[in-house]
Amino acid sequence: MVVSLAGRDILCLQDFTREEIETILETAKMMKIWQKIGKPHRVLEGKTLAMIFQKPSTRTRISFEVGMYQLGGYALYLNAQDLQLRRGETIADTARVLSRYVDGIMARVYAHKDVEDLAKYASVPVINGLSDFSHPCQALADYMTIWEKKGRIQGVKVVYVGDGNNVAHSLMIAGTKLGANVVVATPEGYEPDEKVIKWAEKNAAESGGSFELLHDPVKAVKDADVIYTDVWASMGQEAEAEMRRKIFKPFQVNKELVKHAKPDYIFMHCLPAHRGEEVTDDVIDSPNSVVWDQAENRLHAQKAALALVMGGIKV
Repeated sequence: MVVSLAGRDILCLQDFTREEIETILETAKMMKIWQKIGKPHRVLEGKTLAMIFQKPSTRTRISFEVGMYQLGGYALYLNAQDLQLRRGETIADTARVLSRYVDGIMARVYAHKDVEDLAKYASVPVINGLSDFSHPCQALADYMTIWEKKGRIQGVKVVYVGDGNNVAHSLMIAGTKLGANVVVATPEGYEPDEKVIKWAEKNAAESGGSFELLHDPVKAVKDADVIYTDVWASMGQEAEAEMRRKIFKPFQVNKELVKHAKPDYIFMHCLPAHRGEEVTDDVIDSPNSVVWDQAENRLHAQKAALALVMGGIKV
């Protein structure tokens, strides 16, 4: 079956079928090969992506900007100071105006409602580069990496250890859609959103995967194929950082914890990492770590997403 995602917004992967997510991953794999062999793939020739950044970024900005260049298009960087949002222009009006100038919008925001409002009022595709609820582009790169390293996603045990945040949400959603066995281990009171837990359980029942929520990291990582963690305090949570360090200390991914995983487990982190907090150097720098491949795959996964929603290519 030919799958077309032309004109679609990418706000949360729960909005996509398994087949649609697999289409993005297959396209990403193809584009990665094309880039490595030097085959041009300028499928967005002459098109422009507006990139709105309320939050700073390394990987998001560089991967989208380089990706648009490699696809033949142009990426326009707009931070909060560059727009009239700070002076009271509504997101709705901003979306309407940008839609007259550009072919797509990527937004990295604090509140998920901001990307929802952009999508509601824009007449061009909107991609969520990160919100407090969801990080779909990260999850696409994550499962592309797992597919590369493990040769499959179906049945792979993916264990997330840490805060039940936006990264955890997208990892849960995409993994259970794709048939992975997803386990999330958090301290009590820091679980993922209840709505996302229900989605993950429903997705798993349909895909043949599974989902489990635990509060014991040792039990969680037993026989894990993948161990994943993220920072304990995200941007906007700086005031809670000291308190969170104490609460999350037993959830640190260190050489003792990973002994409970399979010998060939892979370690993943969305980066930036706070070394010595959520992960120790001997894990993130170990042969089991794939964080740099994972970071690279942000480029390929996002190029695929851009090409599919802005260029209308069909796979």
